[in-house]
Amino acid sequence: MSVRARDCLGGRAAIAGIGATEFSKDSGRSELRLAVEAVRAALDDAGLRPADVDGLVTFTMDTSPEITVAQACGMGELSFFSRVHYGGGAACATVQQAALAIAAGVADVVVCYRAFNERSGRRFGSGVRRREPSAEGTALGWTLPFGLLTPASWVAMAAQRYLHAYGLTPEAFGQVAVTARRHAAANPAAYFHGRPISLADHAASRWIAEPLRLLDCCQETDGGQALVVTSVERARDLPRPPAVIAAAAQGAGRAQEQMTSFYRDDLTGLPEVAVVGRQLWRTSGLAPADIDVGILYDHFTPFVLMQLEEFGFCPPGEAAAFVAEDRLPLNTHGGQLGEAYLHGMNGIAEAVRQLRGTSVNQIPGAARTLVTAGTGVPTSGLVLTADG
Repeated sequence: MSVRARDCLGGRAAIAGIGATEFSKDSGRSELRLAVEAVRAALDDAGLRPADVDGLVTFTMDTSPEITVAQACGMGELSFFSRVHYGGGAACATVQQAALAIAAGVADVVVCYRAFNERSGRRFGSGVRRREPSAEGTALGWTLPFGLLTPASWVAMAAQRYLHAYGLTPEAFGQVAVTARRHAAANPAAYFHGRPISLADHAASRWIAEPLRLLDCCQETDGGQALVVTSVERARDLPRPPAVIAAAAQGAGRAQEQMTSFYRDDLTGLPEVAVVGRQLWRTSGLAPADIDVGILYDHFTPFVLMQLEEFGFCPPGEAAAFVAEDRLPLNTHGGQLGEAYLHGMNGIAEAVRQLRGTSVNQIPGAARTLVTAGTGVPTSGLVLTADG
């Protein structure tokens, strides 16, 4: 991202409202209803009405169309609507799209949303079952015949190489799981509220795909999350302190595939994260040492360690020790391992709460947060800061 992009976007838009449904394993209602509940809650939080909204952004895989959500919520005309591809990699990019629309003057209030029944409905963790012919499906043809059928098995390949390259054992991943569950235990909204785990619990959990154990894998969740984005000036007149979007970025690495990028020169890192990281640091003017809280996408624990290394918080192979020493507060909501799996949208909401000072695991003086999106896929990221 160029300096021109920084002038266009950085500091011009803010997240002014957050809203969510409860996080469950069986919502008992449609994905459209979940989306509408989350959107209405976010607008209430922002002190805005549905009629104020003129833009909507969601994921390509969301089943609730923008025009249907607009109609069900009681919105009026829309001047902007957009969708972002690549599963969880889209999370922060939805906010980027909204911020760009605000900065360009094509919309005044944009709501980003994600809602799905991922436990009681379509279960992403069950892997590939039926797929329409596509280029992505052709790429999977190189791995499926060998038993690599699920996201856990795809990540396990990279995780095994990471452990071998740095002389580590699977216990290195346990630090991430324990941290997430410690925070979830204090979060009433988390599915695992009141249920922390120990390193011994992690080591005793069953194998899913070596070297990944059950407690290395995120949950499957029913629920919805929405975020309201508007200009910083307008956000200042609303009830909640704005979370200013200091930088936003997307990134895909060389030889990128969807979680099966096995033909790169090295499997011990996440090049797509490095692409995002370089943009975020350059356009925000910040560095890893400036970040107060990290909200890192944790669908699988090994990729949290790799993200810390790609963003420059520590050298390669040293992230497990970095987490164990609690050198950066991580996933203070409990993450997708402990709170809920909403494709990272709930993590963005937690970053906003940290900047407002309302997190249940509040970090004193938190003023700068890093938020990341899905890893192993083309991805995105945000730097959010307190106003002023």
